[in-house]
Amino acid sequence: MKFGKFEIYPVSDGCIYLDGGAVFGVVPKVLWQRILPPDEKNRVQLSLQCPLVVAKKYKILIDTGTGSKHNEKFCQMYRLEKKAPLLESLCRFGYQPKDIDIVINTHLHFDHAGGNTTINEKEEIVPTFPKATYFIQKGELEVALNPNERTKASYVAEDFLPIGGTKYLHLVDEDAVEVERGISLVKTGGHTRHHQCVKIESEGQTAFFLADLIPTAAHLNYPYITSYDLFPLETLESKKKIIKQAFEEHWLLIFQHDPKIRMGYLKKVDERFEIEEVKVY
Repeated sequence: MKFGKFEIYPVSDGCIYLDGGAVFGVVPKVLWQRILPPDEKNRVQLSLQCPLVVAKKYKILIDTGTGSKHNEKFCQMYRLEKKAPLLESLCRFGYQPKDIDIVINTHLHFDHAGGNTTINEKEEIVPTFPKATYFIQKGELEVALNPNERTKASYVAEDFLPIGGTKYLHLVDEDAVEVERGISLVKTGGHTRHHQCVKIESEGQTAFFLADLIPTAAHLNYPYITSYDLFPLETLESKKKIIKQAFEEHWLLIFQHDPKIRMGYLKKVDERFEIEEVKVY
């Protein structure tokens, strides 16, 4: 879709299934199961949206999904569905890995950074996008390299160690920084201490990629915060701030994990925020 001077393409890496209780945190199952019905293992379907933003100078991919390096046990555990994996999705819109100039990682959890790297014909793990510079929060990389007992299952070193050279890596150490004119990284914290979202501004319009700050439209409700969030009160404060500004300034909100709604604008219904969906492709 055209968005000001940019084009935004709904690239995807398929779907993942995670425990519904973890996805909805303190919210009782009797409420969340109406929104996302769980499977027989209590897992709910979450999309792996990785938008491609095409600017005049650069082609920018936001997050890379789970990738294709995982073994069968891992795929079954998370019920990965790859009907249209990342690279096929890119190809659908006419782009190849070599065309990507910038990869933005909102954070380094395996379902956001797994596609950063791939296995080549020599069985080596190498960057998937050979020309790209990967933009990562410096603090997020430090945490990923030194996980604790709670966080280590979320990080897979092979997703980010092969891009550790200066040729590929750009470490961000600011709360807000512009990657390209009109495309900014906004550090929100909450989910992880250094979680960042992406703000896209052009010709009087603003779009905001929410990543795991607000993973699905259901999570617009303030108490809906995942159990994966390490700093849930930070999530709450950031969520309130972003939702207020997005409503007042009519931002296009782009979801990463909602299996039905890719993007839309906020509206108020009985003092609650809902999404008026914008359908693309």
